[in-house]
Amino acid sequence: MPKVTFLPDNITVEVAQGENLLRAAMAAEVHISATCGGRGVCGKCRVIVEDSEGWREGGLPSRANSKVEHDGNPQRQDPELGLISNSYGNLTEEEIQKGYRLACLCTVEGDVTVRIPVEARRGEREVLERLKEAAAYGVMLTEEDVASLVKGVTVDPAVKKVYLEVAKPDLANNADDLTRLRQAAKAAGYKELEVDFLTLTNLSEVLREQDFKVTATFLKDHHNLHLVRVEPGDTTKSNLGVAFDIGTTTLFVQLLDLNTGEALSSASDYNPQISFGEDVITRIIYSLKGDGLKKLQETATKAFMKLATEALEKAKRKSEEISLVSAAGNTTMAHLFLGVSPKNIRQEPYIPVVTHWPHIRPQEIGISNLASGSQVFMVPGRASYVGGDITAGVLASGMYNSDKLTLYIDVGTNGEIVLGNKEWLMTCACSAGPAFEGGSIKHGMRATIGAIEQVRINWEDHEPMILTIGNKPPAGLCGSGLIDSLAELFLAKVIDPRGKFHKNLETKRVREGKSGWEYVLAEKEMAATDYDITITEVDIDNLMRAKAAVYAGITTLLDNVGVGVDQVEEFFIAGGFGHYLELDKAIIIGMFPQIEGSKVKFLGNGSLMGARLAAISAEMADITHQIANKMTYLELSVDPAFMERYTAALFLPHTEVSRFPMVEKLMLQS
Repeated sequence: MPKVTFLPDNITVEVAQGENLLRAAMAAEVHISATCGGRGVCGKCRVIVEDSEGWREGGLPSRANSKVEHDGNPQRQDPELGLISNSYGNLTEEEIQKGYRLACLCTVEGDVTVRIPVEARRGEREVLERLKEAAAYGVMLTEEDVASLVKGVTVDPAVKKVYLEVAKPDLANNADDLTRLRQAAKAAGYKELEVDFLTLTNLSEVLREQDFKVTATFLKDHHNLHLVRVEPGDTTKSNLGVAFDIGTTTLFVQLLDLNTGEALSSASDYNPQISFGEDVITRIIYSLKGDGLKKLQETATKAFMKLATEALEKAKRKSEEISLVSAAGNTTMAHLFLGVSPKNIRQEPYIPVVTHWPHIRPQEIGISNLASGSQVFMVPGRASYVGGDITAGVLASGMYNSDKLTLYIDVGTNGEIVLGNKEWLMTCACSAGPAFEGGSIKHGMRATIGAIEQVRINWEDHEPMILTIGNKPPAGLCGSGLIDSLAELFLAKVIDPRGKFHKNLETKRVREGKSGWEYVLAEKEMAATDYDITITEVDIDNLMRAKAAVYAGITTLLDNVGVGVDQVEEFFIAGGFGHYLELDKAIIIGMFPQIEGSKVKFLGNGSLMGARLAAISAEMADITHQIANKMTYLELSVDPAFMERYTAALFLPHTEVSRFPMVEKLMLQS
């Protein structure tokens, strides 16, 4: 891997070939002023290339063979960003000849040494010297990792298509159409069929449309085999599935080829049910008012159809090719999606109608754009506040089949946590709220193009260094950007341990806005918005309550089992943070206990990944029922220790800072 050395601090970091130089600086904890999100517009991230194998001809690039790129293309005109005359941004010819480059427009192709000039450093304390005992970043599972996980599973979906040639009737063989279809299926190895009545309503026409050559769709449900659809001709190559993550705040779909297990496309959006309430409790209350339940279900199913259509259009496929929807969501979201009243989930003793759902036809729940005979599989849940999304995450992590003591944490709206291994599983939910998914945050957004995902704040002049997803103009903050912002504001002493701004700082970044005190991360001139992008004191309060809930949930669960955090051998962290969640930042704010980075893996969207596995493998779908049955549920709302731990965690990082030795040392440095 190429090495990048930053002078004058002489900090060296290894990065992947093709990595952006500004991201390399962030990985090395070297501060370079940058406020435009890495677009080459603000011109603040200037560096001087002193020694380089990272460009052709072993030296500084000429305009003809430059490896300094904007969005990967030198000398590009980009209508989204305005006219970019060349890949050097706003540098003058004289500066270019002196070796100046904009870090955000450089990609690392080999070993390189760069010097950060005074104007880009702005102070002498921009380097956060990483402590040896500090938590490392952990391991973020890549798309290749996910693909590898899927490849390790035998593709054998519960819904299969089989081409059959049915014997034609004549006077000597005048058995009814269904009997002759059964005979053809039996010859193909599919015996003792249970037949869905709806397949019979047009069976005669379908059989004769292509001279008794048909494709039969079979559903394997536990030990039973159902005939659910018959189509004319051979359509076996068109067998698609949809993995659907029904989040309280965000919805995700992934279009799958059920024959290969391959993901073809995806789509996501905020859950429009937010207009009826940000959390599950307010939505349950709304569902009890008049036609509230009907409105909530229609909102969910229409959102699914919209996202499924978007994914189909991306892959250039048709909705009639979809045979199976594999959906995972928390218990309340599952009830609302299916139109089943969640009334008793919020009332002691907190009982859902069902946790293990039967297979469902989409038309039965108002999904009208899928073919008759397609099926909906709901990943089973465990209890009122631990649903199929967590079962799916446990499946994706593999902890259900591991000897290692493992802690699975889903930092979503409901903050579910699972501890255990292949012998036992214990779980709880701590209701973190939507803050980490951008909800209830003034300029919060999903982890999509333009979201601020990485933040550094200089300890001397309190100027920010930000990077956005896609290196596009900043449009808001996603989960990782919010966690980064909170940690950086604290370390730079812009806010105190209570999350309140120091109002006497000599910086224009801290100001009193319409919503109270705030910090300006990006001025509107540099943003994709017509307003400054800020993080407010109200936002900080929401984040601190969310992180306190997660920390209290983790420690309460560990304490109930009698296990110390050091005894946990592996950690899986799931959630829609973005691509650059840094473990040490989550520890600095007190969201996680101090844990070893080598033990941590970031799973991404564990719910969607598990739903995908259940879609492509009948065995995996069956295992979800085993996982749900194995989990023992701990109800935190009746545990007085949880509330005590929650209250103690409403500080940065905690009222007992000694619990976080790494943070104590960083506080002394700052």
